[in-house]
Amino acid sequence: MRIDIVTIFPGYLTPLGVSLLGKARERGLLDVHVHDLRGWTTDVHRSVDDTPYGGGPGMVMKPEPWWAAISAVTETGAAGPDAPVLVIPTPSGRPFTQRVAQQLAAQPWLILACGRYEGIDARVAERASESMQVEELSIGDYVLAGGEVASLVIVEAVTRLLPGVLGNADSVVDDSFAAGTMSTLLEGPVYTKPAEWAGRAVPAVLQSGNHAAIARWRRDQALRRTATNRPDLVERLDPDELDDRDHEVLAEPPASDDHSS
Repeated sequence: MRIDIVTIFPGYLTPLGVSLLGKARERGLLDVHVHDLRGWTTDVHRSVDDTPYGGGPGMVMKPEPWWAAISAVTETGAAGPDAPVLVIPTPSGRPFTQRVAQQLAAQPWLILACGRYEGIDARVAERASESMQVEELSIGDYVLAGGEVASLVIVEAVTRLLPGVLGNADSVVDDSFAAGTMSTLLEGPVYTKPAEWAGRAVPAVLQSGNHAAIARWRRDQALRRTATNRPDLVERLDPDELDDRDHEVLAEPPASDDHSS
């Protein structure tokens, strides 16, 4: 996969060279290019923003440098069926979910536009949509100073789904929000050695070797955690896909902090 990121703060994207992302780049699974938007400005001050039409606080990023940047980046790659998807992180976009990450992971090329201030002039996305898919995505109901952090989130979520990136491809199967049985559930608690630490024991079922019991325990824990942390997700569960045990777990009072069982 190829990923181009356009920003006025290229240094913000340094994490793309470390950990999972860095290894994916070293192995040729991910081709990342970071571009400085100011390279496409034409005035002596390298201006990228101006006051908003209609009044109001803040500044809006100008369309000229953004369109010049997008045009230059797209000229360096393939067009047609391999045209890039333009991703614009913005709090006014549709929610970025695991399902959206999976959809983007199936694309050969992404361009991420890191807006700042009050955002990018809306005409940029409008014009881009005439020649490529445009996705305005929000990583949560809050506002950041710019799109760089959101771009890192999106790139990492997408990259770990690419074939060969994770050492164990099955790692994504039981993720929170993963397709299948976990698509609307949060992942439950996880444990490693030692079997007892600080007076707290790993649940006995995880040491039993009984795979069916372990699977049931993990689903119970996922249901409990989802009910506690994301009751809105419980409301979206399909009753027809819940068995009697699921209903029993969801009817339980909130779990205590006892980790000994």
